[in-house]
Amino acid sequence: MSEALDRPRALAARLRALTPARVALSRTGASLQTGDLLDFQRAHAQARDAVHARLEVSSLAANLAAITGLEVQVMHSAAMDRTTYLQRPDLGRRLDETSRAKLCAGNWELALIVADGLSAVAVERHAAPLLQQLLPRLEGWRLAPIAVVEQGRVAIGDEIGAALGAQLSVVLIGERPGLSSPDSLGAYITWDPGPSRTNAERNCISNIRIGGLNYIAAATQLSYYLTEARRRKLTGISLKDASLLLNEG
Repeated sequence: MSEALDRPRALAARLRALTPARVALSRTGASLQTGDLLDFQRAHAQARDAVHARLEVSSLAANLAAITGLEVQVMHSAAMDRTTYLQRPDLGRRLDETSRAKLCAGNWELALIVADGLSAVAVERHAAPLLQQLLPRLEGWRLAPIAVVEQGRVAIGDEIGAALGAQLSVVLIGERPGLSSPDSLGAYITWDPGPSRTNAERNCISNIRIGGLNYIAAATQLSYYLTEARRRKLTGISLKDASLLLNEG
């Protein structure tokens, strides 16, 4: 009898070692054990906090400028506060008038946009170290000033990229928090950004964080997509993922 009980326990332990997901949780009667319940409540609170947290744009912009050596422009979407942003996704996809006036077209190959999205925590933790790994791989590229956007969504990169006249845009944005990852960063790559672009015309690299996709691996995939997009003049479902690339990091 003891051996029969030990086998499922051993299997549960092996599963928990492979994933941060809540698998094979112990129970007391019909209820979760107190420790697991408290852990769930903590994770749920962290996810809610991440969604409502405000991006510290000034400190992030200063950090990005110091790390990259590029000009950084602080912008804001048409969603003027967090409540509006959550209720009106359409306003998060376009800039306010003041921000739009900052954009000047140039002969840029790549526009880099950093937006808070649904997790400002993710952007504050991971955007700078990811760019630190990415930029040496983009030597020779003509890079536009970095745009740091408060209350922004993925598609705001289309307006910014088009206004700058950039061939490509990359939007680094906080992803929707999960119960095991409140600080996950996503990167969205779009060839010829503009208002007509759809999500099917983008490539996405997600789960960039400690415990997820590390910075070196993410930068490797990003540089692959950018190089291939420039060569083939497209992104999205026609540009396959980087699964065959050398697995760095």
